Amino acid sequence: MTTAILKQPGTTAAKTPAARKPNRSFVHGILTNKKALTGMAVMFVFIALALLAPVLFPGDPSRITAMASMEPSAEHWLGTTAKGQDVLALTVHGSRSSLFVGLTVGFASTFVGILVGLASAYFGKFIDEALSLVTNVFLLLPGLPLLVILAAFLPPGLGTVILVLVVTGWAGSARVLRSQALSIRSKDFVAAAVVSGERAGRIMFREILPNMASIVMGTLLACVIYGIGAQAGLEFLGLGDASTVSWGNNLFWAGNEGALLTGSWWVFVPSGVCIALVAFALALINYAVDEVTNPRLRKIKTPKDTERSASK
Repeated sequence: MTTAILKQPGTTAAKTPAARKPNRSFVHGILTNKKALTGMAVMFVFIALALLAPVLFPGDPSRITAMASMEPSAEHWLGTTAKGQDVLALTVHGSRSSLFVGLTVGFASTFVGILVGLASAYFGKFIDEALSLVTNVFLLLPGLPLLVILAAFLPPGLGTVILVLVVTGWAGSARVLRSQALSIRSKDFVAAAVVSGERAGRIMFREILPNMASIVMGTLLACVIYGIGAQAGLEFLGLGDASTVSWGNNLFWAGNEGALLTGSWWVFVPSGVCIALVAFALALINYAVDEVTNPRLRKIKTPKDTERSASK
């Protein structure tokens, strides 16, 4: 009956422009988001520089290659340090250590947070109380003093820095993931999986975790930003491995060699700008993930917006 009415001559179906395709995937939403594209472009540049650092600047980047405290020139684009080291080589090679630590800390902290959050939300009762207590203890401990104490008493090295940052950085992600997992735990499809006799691990990682993809992605990006910034802070305080080349150690040696007092801005500005740009790029991607997954932040085109864009 409805089909016959629609096919009658003289009748036209009302055309309402769709706000967005209902089957648009998460990946498509990210790839069409300007903030995400900008952040990914910046991160691609830094990752490419980190991978190509041995090719662009072969050998030891800490070796003395020129006069001390030379200003930027055609021979040394970012000048030299007080020891005569090329600042550009130190900056490019420093991205390898800083990005490696940031990504490792981000993935490790998020993984621990997923395990604690899912187990606490799924099992509940005594396990939830015990894990929540441990999480609250780590959240209440002051972060910077704990970082300083652990880094000062453990043997220096890149592994120590990663361990310290993971130990002090997992609690926040665990609390966020637990709250999201609790809301999904009460859904009907989870109850059906429990009744059908599925194992707890399968329910947590096959039923609950996929529905937390956006939260996990945002938590991962936040943990990576934390890892890069915290490593730079520790190394700037002299609590890292001074023999490695990283953005934090570049700032540490710039302060020890009096770059601020002598006005040698080219020694410490590049590493600081790199840290800020990476954090800004990851924050853009994080905001884009929220914008794609959260309907309240998603921009929906109305017929008036379409007419205005067409008229322009």
